[in-house]
Amino acid sequence: MTESGGSIAVARRDRSARRPARRRRGVFQTLVQVFGELLITAGILLLLFVAWELWWTNIESNAKQEEAVENFIADLELPPTLTGETNNNDDGGTVAAENVPVLGGLPAGETFAVVYVPRFGEDYTRPVTSGVGTAVLDNLGLGHYPETGMPGAVGNFALAGHRQTNGAVLDNIHTFVPGDRIYVQTREGYYTYVYRNTQIVLPNRVDVLAPVPTQPDAEPVERILTLTSCNPRFGSQERIIAYAVMESFRPLDAGPPEGIASQVYEAAEGAA
Repeated sequence: MTESGGSIAVARRDRSARRPARRRRGVFQTLVQVFGELLITAGILLLLFVAWELWWTNIESNAKQEEAVENFIADLELPPTLTGETNNNDDGGTVAAENVPVLGGLPAGETFAVVYVPRFGEDYTRPVTSGVGTAVLDNLGLGHYPETGMPGAVGNFALAGHRQTNGAVLDNIHTFVPGDRIYVQTREGYYTYVYRNTQIVLPNRVDVLAPVPTQPDAEPVERILTLTSCNPRFGSQERIIAYAVMESFRPLDAGPPEGIASQVYEAAEGAA
């Protein structure tokens, strides 16, 4: 009886000794499970944020930019060439460089031009607005550095734009090849620039905005267009800079250059 009772007592002691270990394992497993669920939730939230940043912001910004283009063109006095009745796109309307009109200073936030870039697609039309703050770049596409020149001026007409978000206006900046044309339409007419070269620099290289890019002490003699954006495409460690040189100007009443005639016509139709 004593042995039997002793055996029962030992067994009970063994079970009671194992219980805390089981409880400890249960608490640890619960903590691991909760932590894993938190990681999954964080991952889902991160994916949703990426989708919003790379997809939804583009949809919102594209709609705002289309409206800005339509409003700008609606305020222009467009010639009959945009009604489809005629198509006068010869060189007869080209103005000599010394007679090119230049816009004066503009208040921040004013949309004053539309840019057409055939290299970026047949339907690429983006508004240009004064200023490079988030209110402009996150909503209205291309922003003009106010300390730089205006279209057609001797010196540097410099623009900034996002590459992957908020309309991704300069997503394809790396695809330029020599000879590509960039057209800037203002209330005065159409400024045609020809792409020259691309440069990758660090974000602190503000000298790319100088009248002679990268040469702040030089006297400008050319009419330069500079486009700036982040680099690489999904990062911002660097800046990618594309340069173009003005080739010609056509007054608004002479009709658009042949290279963008169909785009201008479609934009005018949308604004009608």
